[in-house]
Amino acid sequence: MFTRAYRYYIGSFSGLSREVWLLAFITFVNRAGSMVVPFLSLYLTKDMGLSLEQVGWVMSSFGAGSVVGSWLGGKLTDTLGFYDIMSGALLTSGAAFILLQYANGFWPFCAGVFVLMLLSDAFRPAMFVAIRSYATPESRTRSVTLIRLAINLGFSMGPAIGGLIIATWSYGGLFWVDGLTCFAAVLLMWYGLPRKQAQRDEQATRSTAQRSPYRDGTYLFFLFILVLIGIAFLQYFSTVPLFYSEVHGLNEFQIGLLLGMNGLLIFLAEMPLIKYCEDRSFDRFGIMIWSVILFALSFVVLNFFPIIAFLWVGMFLATVGEMLNFPFMNRFAYDRSDHGPPGAYMALFTIGWSVSHIIGHTLGLNLIARFGYATTWYLFTGLLLLSTVMLFFLKRMVQREKVG
Repeated sequence: MFTRAYRYYIGSFSGLSREVWLLAFITFVNRAGSMVVPFLSLYLTKDMGLSLEQVGWVMSSFGAGSVVGSWLGGKLTDTLGFYDIMSGALLTSGAAFILLQYANGFWPFCAGVFVLMLLSDAFRPAMFVAIRSYATPESRTRSVTLIRLAINLGFSMGPAIGGLIIATWSYGGLFWVDGLTCFAAVLLMWYGLPRKQAQRDEQATRSTAQRSPYRDGTYLFFLFILVLIGIAFLQYFSTVPLFYSEVHGLNEFQIGLLLGMNGLLIFLAEMPLIKYCEDRSFDRFGIMIWSVILFALSFVVLNFFPIIAFLWVGMFLATVGEMLNFPFMNRFAYDRSDHGPPGAYMALFTIGWSVSHIIGHTLGLNLIARFGYATTWYLFTGLLLLSTVMLFFLKRMVQREKVG
């Protein structure tokens, strides 16, 4: 049985193009090097001496830069092509990471973070368009899943390496390593995917459709649902760890184990799970609806079963929901981008996630401060159930388009 499971796991990665694997490796190197971000609040308070209110403004600059960078990256990708934008984003963000350590004072650092994220997140829509060029229609969902695995592995390794660098070097070392890994990622891209080849590949798959995503009502409705789901899900990486600590008395190591289960399950199960769903041709909207129900149940469990064992159940439900939801939400965006300029479509998709980040963390903290944890978890449960209803309406909208 173990051998059969192993073969199925390995088989779930088959059929993906060399270019998709290369993009995943580039993404892994880039994300593993993003060590400043997890330690940013510590750096701002300990090294720069900023107040918590000022740290909040810096994080707002972080989110604003991400939104503008995603929009600009999508627009430029449709004009110049994904290769030049990916190269430019990696090079300029690498330099920005190194220079950010020299920004002295509150407002200069806010401006530096905004510029850094503008340059860094221009990479994301370009990378999505690149996957669109190199993944067959049948392998789009698994190709996105592979990129998600690379991002999760990179983010899992980054903080551990970052902590070691701080201990042996300094916070300044993080900025240097972050910048140098950006340069390493672009060198990998130049070596593994020459510019002329990439331009030929993109030209061969370029869409001639011209519908603007800003006039695509179905897609905008989808993005609204995405933001709602994202706001609730992100609590697992902001307010839920506080709940573990303040209500259940877990220490940092125990919280780390719970959060680590999320990454481990994704690494072990997401690709086979996606392949299983696709092999059996399950309805994609049905998968998305059930995934959001699992998200909702993960919050219900936190209230109904106030014992530590059920914290693991809640994290398990949220992780399975994540594995089912995000690849198929991404697939919907990809398929929708066939109707118009793909850079603009995928830029709005990444902006949706940025908006979730901007709203989600602050909203969760404020709700807890005013109403407490139990009421907050019920409110997010209600938000997720509303999202499931909206997904039913989204399915109807898509069906009416096909009939029309």
